[in-house]
Amino acid sequence: MARYFINLSFDGKRYHGWQIQPNGISVQGELQRCLSMILRTEISVVGAGRTDAGVHAKTMVVHFETTDDIDCQQLAYRLNRVLPPDISTNSIYPVNDNMHARFSARERSYRYFVHTHRDPFVREHSVELHYALDFDAMNRAATLLLQAHDFRAFCKAHSDAKTTFCDVRRAEWVKIDNTHWYFEIAADRFLRNMVRAVVGTLIEVGRGRMTIDGMRDIIDNGTRCDAGESMPAHGLFLWTVDY
Repeated sequence: MARYFINLSFDGKRYHGWQIQPNGISVQGELQRCLSMILRTEISVVGAGRTDAGVHAKTMVVHFETTDDIDCQQLAYRLNRVLPPDISTNSIYPVNDNMHARFSARERSYRYFVHTHRDPFVREHSVELHYALDFDAMNRAATLLLQAHDFRAFCKAHSDAKTTFCDVRRAEWVKIDNTHWYFEIAADRFLRNMVRAVVGTLIEVGRGRMTIDGMRDIIDNGTRCDAGESMPAHGLFLWTVDY
């Protein structure tokens, strides 16, 4: 049995998240359906993480196993012929048996895109904000995340996470132009809904409705009710997965 990694991208608008759902279309389900059809045997895939409904991925890495000899370039070509147009296979390559798409990943990064002026060309992949924001203050607040360990205040309520500890290694707002920005955050792992809750809290700081000390207190002592709102899914991308 040989193991392979697939590097793929997808637009999450149509999907109920990465993971197979009993009553909704998922990226995992579509990929498994197409792989099984091409290889003429039942194929299961394991992803590097779970994206929520409506969240996109510039890079998602998955693994699968098969007894067949595979021409990776040809399989990638055939997959792209049968996958829906909002899922793209970028590459397929063999890996050692001990490589795991989820557990072998050392770091993942996300980007959350916002724009502050009406722009019809990014509206499905960026969130329009109708108020002035102090991005310098938001970046000062973001540095607090690099010093934190426990992110329970940014974890979805009633999550099944066994621990809320994460090692955040990068967190900053990056200017694309005068009206387009993205927030980039990288860590060894992420909690469910964590990035969207972090962004919502930083926006509270940017609007002047929360102080930097207030955000520090939420990180140290707060609960999910104390942090900012969960921002809309369509601005969020899983950006990189590193091994």
